[in-house]
Amino acid sequence: MKHASDDAVAVRLSGLTVKRGHREVLSGLTLDIAVGKVTGVLGPSGCGKTTLLRSIVGAQANVGGDVRVLGLPAGSRELRTRVAYATQAASVYDDLSVMQNLGFFASALGAPKGDAERVVDLVGLRNEAKQRVESLSGGQRNRVSLAAALLGSPELIVLDEPTVGLDPVLRAELWDLFARLAGEGAALIVSSHVMDEALRCDRLLLLREGEVIADTTPHALLSDTGAPDPESAFLEVIRAHEGGAS
Repeated sequence: MKHASDDAVAVRLSGLTVKRGHREVLSGLTLDIAVGKVTGVLGPSGCGKTTLLRSIVGAQANVGGDVRVLGLPAGSRELRTRVAYATQAASVYDDLSVMQNLGFFASALGAPKGDAERVVDLVGLRNEAKQRVESLSGGQRNRVSLAAALLGSPELIVLDEPTVGLDPVLRAELWDLFARLAGEGAALIVSSHVMDEALRCDRLLLLREGEVIADTTPHALLSDTGAPDPESAFLEVIRAHEGGAS
């Protein structure tokens, strides 16, 4: 595979394989992920999206192959402040307020003074800033985790299903935020099982059963399949993939 120039690469996977018992969750993935782009990792539940993201941030066990992040092995200590990761489950403290959580994480990361104020506005939680996390809705809790992930100036932002439980207006606002962060030079990797969100990405990696069955763009996905929407296009990709494998 021809690789992009190192300066333009945030993540480089070479033969990434992850096994769980005797089953391969990811099967020999080789690809580059560019800086300044929103890369969507899409596919049904159980296809390997979270495993891929965990491998990239260095949190996955039983990883084979090579995973390089910003030129360093995934999980390297030097990447702690350069890579942000927000999981599906809100990883914040229930007994603290939104701002207390963000202040704590900002201090741990050595983020600039006032950065907690910046990110609470980015995710639209200004009105809830003084509330304890335990009193928030599930979608609001996820936004606190997202805000914590945006503290500092991460060069790579990895988001696992960040829009789950959010209303359409807020989902659109967050996707606008993701595009803005990419425009400022960050690399974003965003997983989702909502096919319509594919249209908000610069690049799409469609996963099924641990394999990338399409590496494309929103325009090319619809154009190549002739489908009217991303969900129909994904089904067409699956049919073509299974037909070619038979």
